[in-house]
Amino acid sequence: MQRKTAFIAVSGGLAVLIVGLSVFQFIVKPQIIKGFIANAPRPVPAVAVADAKVENWQARIAAIGTFRAVQGIDISPQVGGVVRAIDIESGQDVQKGQLLVQIDDSVEQADLKSNLATLRNAELALERQRQLIAGGSTATAQVDSALAARDSAAAAADRTRALIAQKALTAPFAGRLGLRKIDAGQYVQPGTSIVTLQQLNPIDVDFPVPEQDISRVAVGQPLEISVDAFDGKIFVGKVTSVDARVSIESRTILVRAQVGNTDGELRPGMFANVALLVGKGVDVVTLPRTSITYSLYGDTVFVVKPAPVPAGAAQPSADQPLIVERRVVKTGDTRGARVSIAEGVSAGERIVTEGQLKLQPNARVRIDEAGGLQAPASLPRQ
Repeated sequence: MQRKTAFIAVSGGLAVLIVGLSVFQFIVKPQIIKGFIANAPRPVPAVAVADAKVENWQARIAAIGTFRAVQGIDISPQVGGVVRAIDIESGQDVQKGQLLVQIDDSVEQADLKSNLATLRNAELALERQRQLIAGGSTATAQVDSALAARDSAAAAADRTRALIAQKALTAPFAGRLGLRKIDAGQYVQPGTSIVTLQQLNPIDVDFPVPEQDISRVAVGQPLEISVDAFDGKIFVGKVTSVDARVSIESRTILVRAQVGNTDGELRPGMFANVALLVGKGVDVVTLPRTSITYSLYGDTVFVVKPAPVPAGAAQPSADQPLIVERRVVKTGDTRGARVSIAEGVSAGERIVTEGQLKLQPNARVRIDEAGGLQAPASLPRQ
């Protein structure tokens, strides 16, 4: 009996101990940890901020354009022949009327001498017939026949001169030559492209504008152009003409502007970032583009402001805690690293520009004065 009683007492004690440990492990301990975490001080996230400021911006219509020469042609012969002389080099600047290529015209020169001899003989025959008709010694028909023979000989000489002129290829306007495609002694067919000629100063740029902006485009309107080849350089031009129809496929209208190109830096076919200046400058509130959080439900920013002072507390101090307020904003145009804000932010307010992912509305923050991303020297093309 004593052994049985001792066994029961020990078993009961062990059961009580196990139950107690289980209650502590699964009920009491989690409550203690939860209370410790809830009461533990949370670190205040550091953020970079920037002030919303007012800038004077002029409305723009952004477009992608292509440069084209005011005048640009392929120099091609009208008649075939062997190239006798080439008086140009690839990439050379030429003046209007300058001889470029001479095609062999020795046969035509010989024909011209023969035609001129025939013409002189016809003129002498005509003069004799006129003298005879004055003395009444010949018929009028003989004079008419001599006149026709003289005119026919003159026409033959003029035709030969035209053929000779066609074999001397000259520049129809001043410009810059492209790459030469022929060599001396080569036979060329009529229409063979010998070299390109482009007028580079000034130069045109064509770009499409959406049909809803047609009323904002006018001849003489200024524009600014940037190109990838000259990063940071702005070329200025003016609109010279607007197409008479809207494209059915894209619902855009083609606009042509002219740009000064004294140094010949711009070339036909180059890509152009066009900003068509519209109206007068207006004052707008702007923010760094990194401060905007874009989403399907609207664009938002975090505004830094002092934490509210409890009722009955002292007036706010310089070291008062800061919190953030999430606001929905309406964005407008962008210029480089800044974006205009039409609604939601006032000038002078401090906006979070870095660290938004770790923030919640009304969360406490501290300002990192040394923070903030540095803008790269050049931004990607838009």
